[in-house]
Amino acid sequence: MNITWRTFNRNQLILILSGGIILLLLLFALLRDSGDTITLAEATKLIENNQIEKAFSDDGYTYFATKENGIVKIASSQLPSELTANLLIEPKRGNGWIWFFLFFGLIGGAGFWAWKSKLGFEDDAPVAETTVTKTAVAEPEAPSSNVTAVKSTVRFSDIGGIGDVKEELEEIIDFLRNPKRYYSFGARMPRGVLLVGPPGVGKTMIAKAVAAEADVPFFYQSGASFVQIYVGMGAKRVSELFSAAKKNAPAIIFIDEIDAVGKKREGGRNDEREGTLNQLLTEMDGFEDTSGIVVIAATNNIDVMDAALLRAGRFDRRIFVELPTASEREAILNKYLRHIPNDLSIAEIAKMTVGFNGASLAALVNEAALLCMRQNEIQVKLEHFLAVKDKVMFGKKKIAMLSDEQRRYQVRYQAGKVFAATWFDLPFEKITLTNDSITPPTAEPQLRHEIEAHIRVHLAGIAASHIRFGEHASNASHDLGVAKELVHAMVYEYGMGSTIQPSVEDEAALTDRLYTEMSTLLERHEKILSKFETILDEYEHISKALAKATMNEIL
Repeated sequence: MNITWRTFNRNQLILILSGGIILLLLLFALLRDSGDTITLAEATKLIENNQIEKAFSDDGYTYFATKENGIVKIASSQLPSELTANLLIEPKRGNGWIWFFLFFGLIGGAGFWAWKSKLGFEDDAPVAETTVTKTAVAEPEAPSSNVTAVKSTVRFSDIGGIGDVKEELEEIIDFLRNPKRYYSFGARMPRGVLLVGPPGVGKTMIAKAVAAEADVPFFYQSGASFVQIYVGMGAKRVSELFSAAKKNAPAIIFIDEIDAVGKKREGGRNDEREGTLNQLLTEMDGFEDTSGIVVIAATNNIDVMDAALLRAGRFDRRIFVELPTASEREAILNKYLRHIPNDLSIAEIAKMTVGFNGASLAALVNEAALLCMRQNEIQVKLEHFLAVKDKVMFGKKKIAMLSDEQRRYQVRYQAGKVFAATWFDLPFEKITLTNDSITPPTAEPQLRHEIEAHIRVHLAGIAASHIRFGEHASNASHDLGVAKELVHAMVYEYGMGSTIQPSVEDEAALTDRLYTEMSTLLERHEKILSKFETILDEYEHISKALAKATMNEIL
């Protein structure tokens, strides 16, 4: 008889030991001597007042079970015989050990059963040649995960602003619904679809919508869940995921943040990560075109992903999910506002939310609704959105306390930015004394004059301060940093310097030119700048509509 010893599940062993410890504590609580010691006077009072319900002796003590005080004890040597003459004092029954051995007998039986369930017996040899073979004991395993599918309830009708993406995925949905149509034509669907885009644009919701529209099981895993401290466990999780999907085919596997496990292999050894990535590559090669499995993955940064994952036959279809345009933001807002009473021009809200992703728009609508309820109003209005927009974008900030001199500098600094943003017609809703929400350039392709307009806005506060005071404050560091980043991108990435070949000198020359031009423009329109200062000093904010009206009135 060959007996093959299998690895004993560490979780079962821990469970048995934990149960034993709990039972020990329970037995200790039951069997320990819990009676409070009393004096002779107290014992006499209890006996004379007929408070004793039961009396027993054990190990030199006499125990009294009383009506009000529970169990108490007194040394038997202290009790005079005449005091207890009318009491029936029984010897204590020692049944505690019986319970003790009974509990541990149960533990031992459970342990033996769990151990036996891990043994395999094979009657391959004659009885006379009975041998025992023990395989190598495996390393301790991390808890295995039960991979289960979920039924997605998200539909494309629940997601706004994804028209282009939806068209790309219609083929995948049709394939999952009617795979024979494609097989008979000799065509195959991509094994992997990679959704690429910034956070919050709805990549996970899109994958769920594909599964719901196709009416197939949806297997969700995060790329980070494959990164394990146990050697081999990441690869095991990948194998379990694909095995479960094959059993439920047709199905969709969605791996979020796949770059966590699929980063480029650049020579630095990480056996666990590489083993997990290799298993993922093998699984994607291993399932057949007719298996009915489609792998959808999402990443915020495709540049860090390993080339082996991106080659044809794996993630060979890439869909870029960008920040929503104005019309797409309007469609998204319509979805979120359909059940909220409102008196709004949704197109106007869409225009003031340049740079918002789907998640930010959802948060914006929710914050506006909550503010409306706090103010006991019955409809959400534009004022509610304006009040919470900065909170959604930047978080709630505590307004800094400014001295009179600091306030004068801040008013002048922000007035310069108001002038530049209004003059170059950049998107902003309002600029306050402490912050602004001028959206950086996001549209592609970006034209040179558009980027330069943004750089001038970030330099305008510094220029305005120098015209009035001959210096500027340290709070210009953020604007200066953004301006430098944009200038660097123009020279080194976009070839928009004085020559195609980038250089540090070109960066400095471009920055100096834009700063000088902004200073000259502000000096010519000091009257408008001063008017903006007056408004900011009085109200501590100015809207774009008021800024444009003020500028047009003076010009």
